[in-house]
Amino acid sequence: MDKAGNFYTLKGYQVKETAPLTPSMEDYLEMISRLLQENKVVRIGELAYKLHVKPSSTSKMIRQLKAADYVDFENYGYISLTEKGRTKGDYLLYRHEVLHRFLCALNHTEDELEQVEKIEHFLNRTTVENLHVLAVKMEKQRDLGKMEDDK
Repeated sequence: MDKAGNFYTLKGYQVKETAPLTPSMEDYLEMISRLLQENKVVRIGELAYKLHVKPSSTSKMIRQLKAADYVDFENYGYISLTEKGRTKGDYLLYRHEVLHRFLCALNHTEDELEQVEKIEHFLNRTTVENLHVLAVKMEKQRDLGKMEDDK
């Protein structure tokens, strides 16, 4: 709903939005950032494998991310992040972790990856920050409850 009280479909809100990255671009950038935490380099084949997509699709997306100045890449070479890409990638990893912690605390589970992947692209920074605060409180309450049960 906008300020005038008008509702839109999901597609309508997406059309109104002017985000520079699509959800798919975010997924690629997030995975590149994740892989660079584990390894010094990332290659097209490894990225495609981790995201369960074809290398040709990965190459196309990397060209788009390069054009938007998020990654550096030379044909048959390594993928690296630009400063802009590193900043955005760090945030995407943070957003993913916050949402995962929140959903696990909410549902009393260990793994909510599928839900996180389905909804993470629709949350703004303020909501992510508030979910972080709430997740920390929920985890503390759960830990206090466990301590009481141990008595």
